[in-house]
Amino acid sequence: MALWMRRVVLGVVLAGMLSAPAMATAPGPKVRLLVLTDIENEPDDAQSLVRLLLYANELDIEALVATTSTHMRTEVHPESLRRTIAAYGQVQPNLLLHAPGYPSAESLSARVHAGQPAYGMAATGPGKDSEGARRIIAALDRADPRPLWVSIWGGANTLAQALLTLKATRSPAELARLVAKLRVYTISDQDDAGAWIRRTFPDLFYIVSPGSYAAATWGGMNVAVEGLDNTSVSNDWIARNIQQGHGVLGAAYPDVAYGMEGDTPAFLGLIPTGLSDPEHPDWGGWGGRYELYIPALEATDPKGFNGNVPVEAETRPIWTNAVDTVTPYIDSPHGRAITPAPRRYSHFQATIWRWRDAFQNDFAARMAWTTQPPEKANHPPVAALDHADRLTVTAGDLFMLSAKGSSDPDGDSLSYLWFHYPEVGSWKQPIPAKGAENIYRVTFRAPMVTKPETAHFIAAVTDKGTPALTRYRRVIVTVLPRG
Repeated sequence: MALWMRRVVLGVVLAGMLSAPAMATAPGPKVRLLVLTDIENEPDDAQSLVRLLLYANELDIEALVATTSTHMRTEVHPESLRRTIAAYGQVQPNLLLHAPGYPSAESLSARVHAGQPAYGMAATGPGKDSEGARRIIAALDRADPRPLWVSIWGGANTLAQALLTLKATRSPAELARLVAKLRVYTISDQDDAGAWIRRTFPDLFYIVSPGSYAAATWGGMNVAVEGLDNTSVSNDWIARNIQQGHGVLGAAYPDVAYGMEGDTPAFLGLIPTGLSDPEHPDWGGWGGRYELYIPALEATDPKGFNGNVPVEAETRPIWTNAVDTVTPYIDSPHGRAITPAPRRYSHFQATIWRWRDAFQNDFAARMAWTTQPPEKANHPPVAALDHADRLTVTAGDLFMLSAKGSSDPDGDSLSYLWFHYPEVGSWKQPIPAKGAENIYRVTFRAPMVTKPETAHFIAAVTDKGTPALTRYRRVIVTVLPRG
């Protein structure tokens, strides 16, 4: 046996001794989600709602609350939420042919509530509890060990009111316990409540890009990237794959006015694809990647456009913009099926757009579920591992990662891509594959380290259905120094 092969075998055997084998993971508990939306401010909230409803079987949607924002200060529109839910109700039976767990339109409509029809912190205080604020408190009080994710697409004053009420009515210990259950992802600051919340509750888990919208990670949802094929966020793509010929829910998806689905990243990373872990925003996923730090005020572009919301210096660490350096892969007409593109990109919005073709294809496939029978639609593959998802190897050794056992429910052929995610984990230097990276079993060489280091590797498993769908597995490798 060749020396390199002996080292590969030794690495895999050692990994198996240190960690139990893991194949395709069983689904974990659904994420609890509560949405605050300034729907009717502009079309993108309605767009995001259409997408969210297509994933209503993957998430526990506890409430949908119509709120204000700096762009719509004196009105709320719960009826618009119910109108889109009614369209969903017409296609829900067909969705159930493709996947279990889609809630009824009636149950979702019962979860629609309203916040105060007034702007920001001026609409909070004693006696100003809205039904939306009461729903947040009720969800936190529920005896459920799962965190409660609050996805904020507009202003945050409904959450601020709920926290004010809890602060006034609960003991400090009880308040701390309830705040610890909250996970907040807000699309910039669209009123003055967000900054107040972060100052007042410094331990609250909070994802946000404060300041100018141009300085926000969520812009990666719809920005056209120079040098790339941006077809999947084009108006033509939206018309062909979502709006026209895809039933009543697709027809409810409005045209883009300012930007496509700027609010969607606030829930996109919660969809279970095997890529992201909601408790680790720094690991990256469809909703972007974020690091915990205090951003410099000038880094937030405070004089840029944000609807005239005051921009303050942050007083404590928040989960905010992180930069990925991405070399996209492109199809190759001959030889190896994919090849790195000639251009590399480094940007905080790249933490979203690098996955964009995958999540747009997933959206298109789910929209097809609303009208097509299962045999005429595509369904995502099941990504699996031939070993544990936590491995330990020694510096300098070769080790093998394998997605053997991955499968597709429609019997489609599968493509693979293994890559190191250098921005995640303690080891930041790229670790290239030894040979082709687009086969199910790929070899890497552990870097030479002087202390234990961690490296994250991603397997992207994509079917050849129409549209092509991708699921992922993440392997975290600990590299030990040589003895």
